[in-house]
Amino acid sequence: MALLTNKTVKGRVRRMENVAVIDEAKAAETALDPLRAQILARLVDTPASAATLAADLDLPRQRVGYHLGKLAEQGLVVEVETVRHGGLTERRFAATARSFVLSPGALGSAGADPSRIRDRLSAGYLLALAGRAITEVGALMRGAAQAGKQVPTLSIDTELRFSSPDQRSRFVDELNAAVLDLVARYHEESAPDGRDYRLVVLSHPRPTEESP
Repeated sequence: MALLTNKTVKGRVRRMENVAVIDEAKAAETALDPLRAQILARLVDTPASAATLAADLDLPRQRVGYHLGKLAEQGLVVEVETVRHGGLTERRFAATARSFVLSPGALGSAGADPSRIRDRLSAGYLLALAGRAITEVGALMRGAAQAGKQVPTLSIDTELRFSSPDQRSRFVDELNAAVLDLVARYHEESAPDGRDYRLVVLSHPRPTEESP
């Protein structure tokens, strides 16, 4: 999964990922365990020790400490501070990111793959495209972090309301034409120093409280 830089600095301000991608089966299994997910959620905003978490969750300290260790093994939490109280040492942990997303890569060959879906207009194909983006961008984030760089990305998120299916269809045709025109004008197949980018446009009905 995407790891932090400076994550092991204790007692000081540390850098924190906004989103970390979990792309290994063992890390996914650890994060999806109900109790460990509770512990992880509590450590996103506020560092805490096993004793503090045990009191919050009304669980034995040893049990919480065991699960903290498993989360730390997978890079989901990290020790950020050590505090001494008399003869006792309190180790405080924090999540390594503000939020986490599960990559289809964690499922191996069972993960969603757009190339295996024929219906390009299906919701399944849209989800497979989104999953591929998570997998690819997650890998790019890891490489960029190791090199001390940022991943150049572009995201557009907006909402619109169609008055009818016919209007929606016309919008799709115009959007498709506009994208193809832009690609034709900017794509440089033989550019010696160029870099390939993937462009994906997604659209789906916005869920409402009444949605099933």
